[in-house]
Amino acid sequence: MNLTIELQKIIWTIINFIVLGLILRHFFIKPVNKIMDDRKNGINTSIKNAKDNEEKAENSRIEKDKLLHDSKSKGREIVEEYKVKAQNISQEIIDDAKKESVTLMDRSRVEIEREKEKAASEIQKQVIDLSLILSERALEKHIDEKEHRKLIEDFIVKVGS
Repeated sequence: MNLTIELQKIIWTIINFIVLGLILRHFFIKPVNKIMDDRKNGINTSIKNAKDNEEKAENSRIEKDKLLHDSKSKGREIVEEYKVKAQNISQEIIDDAKKESVTLMDRSRVEIEREKEKAASEIQKQVIDLSLILSERALEKHIDEKEHRKLIEDFIVKVGS
C-alpha cells in the first residue's frame, strides 16, 4: 500500500466538497431552513392565538361574572326602591285615612253642635209656649200674644245668661 499523499487530489476533493456544500446550502439547506422557520413561525402564531383566545375567554368570563353581579345588585336596588315606594304609598294611605277620620270627626262634632243648638232652640220654644199657657192661666186674662212672647223671651234670656 502506497501511502503517498497526492496534493492535487486533496485540493480537488476540498474544492468539490466546498462546491457541493455551496450547492447543498443553496438548494437544500436554505429551503429547509425557510420551511423550518415558517413552521416555527406558524407554531408561534398558533400559540400566540391560543393565548389570545384564552385571554379573551377569561375576559369574557370576568365580564359575564361582573354583569351577573351588576344585574343582581340592580335587581336588589329595584326591589328596595319598590319596597320604599310601597311603604311610602302605604303611609300616604294611612295619613289620608287619618285626615279623613279627623275631617269626619270634625263634621260630626259640627253636626252634633247644630243638632244640640236646634234642640235647645226647640226646647226654648216649647218653654216659651208652656210659659205662655201657664201665664195665661195664672193671670186669667188674655194678653196680646206678641207682647207676651216678647216678655217671656226676655225673661229666658235673662235667666239663661
